[in-house]
Amino acid sequence: MVKDKGIEKKEMLYEGKAKQVYVTEDASKVIVYFKDDATAFNGKKKSQIEGKGKVNNHLSSLIYTYLEGKGVKTHFIQRLSDREMLVKAVTIIPLEIIVRNVAAGSMTRQLGVKEGTVLKKPIVEYSLKKDELGDPFVNEDHIIALEWATEEELNKIRSEALTINKLLIELFSKAGLKLIDFKLEFGVNKDGVLLADEISPDTCRLWETRTGRVMDKDRFRKDMGQVSEHYEEVLERVSKVLAV
Repeated sequence: MVKDKGIEKKEMLYEGKAKQVYVTEDASKVIVYFKDDATAFNGKKKSQIEGKGKVNNHLSSLIYTYLEGKGVKTHFIQRLSDREMLVKAVTIIPLEIIVRNVAAGSMTRQLGVKEGTVLKKPIVEYSLKKDELGDPFVNEDHIIALEWATEEELNKIRSEALTINKLLIELFSKAGLKLIDFKLEFGVNKDGVLLADEISPDTCRLWETRTGRVMDKDRFRKDMGQVSEHYEEVLERVSKVLAV
């Protein structure tokens, strides 16, 4: 983790629920700062999870490096510090892409499917990134007709999401974790469509393979306790698998 001496953090460009984005003197690069702030239910539940930002920054850096090594193009450049990541500047596509392997969360509530039901094939869903509307689900026709993404971009996103799913299942399985579902975001720059945002227990639903123990943000959502400890355990397990 060596800080790029040519990069200077300047004014804040954007602040979200879990991260801050800062411009640099290089217009093609921005710095992402990971906060300890935690939210759930579209921001209705708020708190802080001590050390969460450090864990999510470190884990996302490891996973992006792993995915890049498998041919997935991401915005990641390098981890600068415990809480800072240098990434390529992208225009975020205003969609959350959810990939489901096992029924859980909103799928069980909305469709009446029993939690834990293993799906015959992964399901890819899309929601519009719009907190004030509750991040509503949308379909491919909505996305193309309303020009949130082109048909070519959407095809690329779906293909990449399914590829990432296979790679993450393999990685987490080696760490003794079952990937139930997860959320991705993508951005666009001169190089095309890139995986952006983060991959962490904030964005993945993870259950311990042997016991079914919840290892993700559901511990915060459902007041299960020991949130920080479980985030740190996920990082430790993945770090051992990747031998770093």
